[in-house]
Amino acid sequence: MMALTIPERDGELMSAFTPQLDPEKSLGYQVRRCHRRFDRLLNAYLSPHGLKSGFWYYLRVLWLGEGVTQKYLSDMTNVAENTTVTMINGMVAQGLVERTRDASDRRKLRIFLTDQGRALEQEMMQYAIDINQAALAGIDPQEIEICASVLGRMSANLKAELESLPEQVAAAGDPA
Repeated sequence: MMALTIPERDGELMSAFTPQLDPEKSLGYQVRRCHRRFDRLLNAYLSPHGLKSGFWYYLRVLWLGEGVTQKYLSDMTNVAENTTVTMINGMVAQGLVERTRDASDRRKLRIFLTDQGRALEQEMMQYAIDINQAALAGIDPQEIEICASVLGRMSANLKAELESLPEQVAAAGDPA
């Protein structure tokens, strides 16, 4: 296994976030736990409709603009292309989307919502609003803005770190 050289970081900052700390004080742990709870709640809302939470991420992108490629969906959802193909297969089987060959490049498949997939948008978006309201209950709007800003910057930092890794090491991780 290849050892990675991590550049020295700000000592004071890093002493507050060492691996020996309680997981409750780990930002990565907190983000992961929060995401899992969002996902579990989303599943609770979607399962009566026979939908998986994994579909949500793709439908959300398609509701913003359909006719995109599978690669674009992978990039936008930060999911590996082979997983995206599996998810699209499931959505096709449930009648939510259809694949169409690109007229100018027959190698590309474009993904379009069906009427059934389009019809879900209003109800599913309301679920997202409800879940976000539950998650943000009692939190000051200014704190929410700061949190979103910090998470965006952390994501950018991690993306830059991934891009600095040797290609074979970076390829082992998730896209983006």
